Amino acid sequence: MDTKKFRRVLGHFCTGLTVVTSTTDAGPVGFTCQSFSSLSLDPPLIVLCPAKSSTTWPEIRRSGRFCVNILADHQETLSSRFAVSGGAKFAGVEFGASPNGSPLLPDALAWLDCTLNAEYDGGDHSIAIGRVHDLDAAPGARPLLFHRGQYARAVER
Repeated sequence: MDTKKFRRVLGHFCTGLTVVTSTTDAGPVGFTCQSFSSLSLDPPLIVLCPAKSSTTWPEIRRSGRFCVNILADHQETLSSRFAVSGGAKFAGVEFGASPNGSPLLPDALAWLDCTLNAEYDGGDHSIAIGRVHDLDAAPGARPLLFHRGQYARAVER
């Protein structure tokens, strides 16, 4: 399989963007994740797929809890900031705390407070299942999207 073609073809599927955050003994951590979806209503579960090369996911896994911040269409800068490996991602970023203590990014479209329920092998990614304990959404906001390798925005009809 030609991996470049595989990536290009799958890039035609539009996804939303999230920043997955947690708190560790060393401070807040987070990473941008576009592989995210609802999984189950009963019990309330979500799925996200961090790359195995991620240096942030092992820290979040150890904490056992995380917040999925679903980004709004004006949050490209946050998405780009948390998409890079290493660095002081939270430097200059104001944030609150979710009920479980994970960083809650201001103006996010929505957020889901989770604990890690299970994790499975997914090739070069992990498949992480989160149990949702609390959540909320901002009415009227629009999502930040990713399509064909670049940011996109939803258009209302």
